Amino acid sequence: MGIEKNVELLTIEGFTVRLTHPDKLYFSAHTNLSKFDIVHYFLSVAPGALAGIRDRPLVLKRFVNGAEGEAFYQKRAPSNRPPWLRTATLAFPSGRTAEEVVIENTAGLIWIVNLGCIELHPHPVRSHDLDHPDELRVDLDPGPGVSWEDVRSVALEVKALLEEMGLRGWPKTSGSRGMHVNVRIEQRWTFDEVRRAALALSREIERRVPALATSKWWKEERHGVFLDYNQNAKERTTCAAYSVRPVPDARVSAPLHWHEVPDCQPADFTVLTMPKRFAEVGDPHAGIDAARGSIEALLDLAAKDDVAGLGDAPWPPHFRKVEGEARRVAPSRAKSTVKRGRARMPLLVVANSPNRDAALSGLENWKNRHPEIAGLLAVDDVLVDSMRSRSSTWTRVRVNLRHVPEALRPLAESPDPNDIPTREQLTKRGPPKQDD
Repeated sequence: MGIEKNVELLTIEGFTVRLTHPDKLYFSAHTNLSKFDIVHYFLSVAPGALAGIRDRPLVLKRFVNGAEGEAFYQKRAPSNRPPWLRTATLAFPSGRTAEEVVIENTAGLIWIVNLGCIELHPHPVRSHDLDHPDELRVDLDPGPGVSWEDVRSVALEVKALLEEMGLRGWPKTSGSRGMHVNVRIEQRWTFDEVRRAALALSREIERRVPALATSKWWKEERHGVFLDYNQNAKERTTCAAYSVRPVPDARVSAPLHWHEVPDCQPADFTVLTMPKRFAEVGDPHAGIDAARGSIEALLDLAAKDDVAGLGDAPWPPHFRKVEGEARRVAPSRAKSTVKRGRARMPLLVVANSPNRDAALSGLENWKNRHPEIAGLLAVDDVLVDSMRSRSSTWTRVRVNLRHVPEALRPLAESPDPNDIPTREQLTKRGPPKQDD
């Protein structure tokens, strides 16, 4: 065999890992970071990155064309993986199964990074027990126009509530606009029970700081910081600590000590700054596995919500309807006869595209056609949704006309652009090249 071009062989802990196209540019704006630079980053923080994913099945979110290109999700482990790499077979609510990669060492970490996996998406279970999570995940997702100060304030409320419940939270920046608080729990509750506990937590935070936080699933009903309880449903994953996010300054999801939360800034933690921080202060989440707790107190809180008539809250759309769940239909699409006096949310879809920039450009074109209406919209009246298909994402942009007098509301138009990836289009893309 001839010598492979654009390939470097790395020896890591006795294992050989092929690094293909090491000079491929992953971040062109500001940083000019190559794939090799990203690999070097993960090597420098490997003990921390491994702590969040070790022995957990992984969904591979692959940026094969760099962080500025389109990503796709790959649940099933690549067929031509190294023989020393383990897998685990997961069963999902849809009835499907998938053999997913399980990472145990630095060599495995770098092997998936070579595939373009700069975001690490582990399931909240260990490979020896795939039905009982050992982590409850609190995802703080700020809406449009919500300040970082509000995100931090809600995170501190979460800390206080967890402590009241006998639990310890471990905070980290999401690497984007939000924060995550991970809670290590005893591995004896089902996914449904853990999600129920997360829902109870979300509702209690909403009661405590109603001006800052919401537990409402439908975007058109939200305000402030959304506590996404559904991140604890089976099949859902969130990016792990030290993941690199596809934003221009190459931010990372940074584990924090609680005393750092009031003053932290997401932009302080990047591929360029995190290695030095890790070398100096280590991993703030190093003790998480020794802090396993019980969710019984949260489940008691959920029982009180049931007695108060709250019941279950909406699940992600592809999950089966469950007993006690509220109607799984957005208020804007609910029939007006469902509840007297409740008006439907006046929403218009203005753009659909697999390209986020194209969808946002469509929004600007709509505003230019309706300048007077655009002037009446509040910041959170523009809803930009990342819609996820089986293996990729696309962007939907809607506007809420709730602040526009009915007589002035424009009629619905065909979205422009209106390019929703179909199953046929996704199939035509074919499987990705393994050496990307």
